Amino acid sequence: QVQLVESGGGVVQPGESLRLSCAASGSMFSSYATGWYRQTPGKQRELVAVITRGGRTNYADSVKGRFTISRDNAKNTVYLQMNSLKPEDTAVYYCNAALGIGGTPVGSWGQGTQVTVSS
Repeated sequence: QVQLVESGGGVVQPGESLRLSCAASGSMFSSYATGWYRQTPGKQRELVAVITRGGRTNYADSVKGRFTISRDNAKNTVYLQMNSLKPEDTAVYYCNAALGIGGTPVGSWGQGTQVTVSS
């Protein structure tokens, strides 16, 4: 059983940065890729970034060049470094185990962490 806890969200101004963390328990790192997803009210949850067991990464076009996904296997933690944040990045961000580079989520959803970008 995989348990994920997201943290690091907050309220920032446009252009600022945040670093989200996803602390995992279970076999996520050994069995699956890991994805970051986001959702705003009235919109479908979307894949933001994914990292495979081998370290391959993929990003949504809207965040490419601004966000970086990484992991620290020793800490069982996946990170999402978000730079040059824009108001449209405002969302609840979730992490989840994913099927390969495509980022199809596998597990149940946690509480997520709120990111608000506004002036």
